[in-house]
Amino acid sequence: MTKEEKLFIEIGQQLEDTVQSQMFGKSCFKIKSKAFVCFFQNEMVFKLNGEIHKEALSLDGSQLFDPSGKNRPMKEWVQVSNDYKDNWLKYANEAMKYVNESIK
Repeated sequence: MTKEEKLFIEIGQQLEDTVQSQMFGKSCFKIKSKAFVCFFQNEMVFKLNGEIHKEALSLDGSQLFDPSGKNRPMKEWVQVSNDYKDNWLKYANEAMKYVNESIK
């Protein structure tokens, strides 16, 4: 397990009411059965919207999440480079808040 994957797990476990699970065969965390973060290609991926989505996507190396690799990115999901792992907790909190609010 890489240090980035360990960090992903630590972040997910410290967020309230989350459950570790799988999404597209990748490790993820869910709130109320809905995924809000996952781990892919040694980077963390977040379901975001609005200004925080734009901010995350503007980071060097960040991109829309394309788990199939067939140029079909998921528009709300941003894969953030591990160069910005210091921001992962912030984005995880924002993703959890966004998904939690969208399922009320």
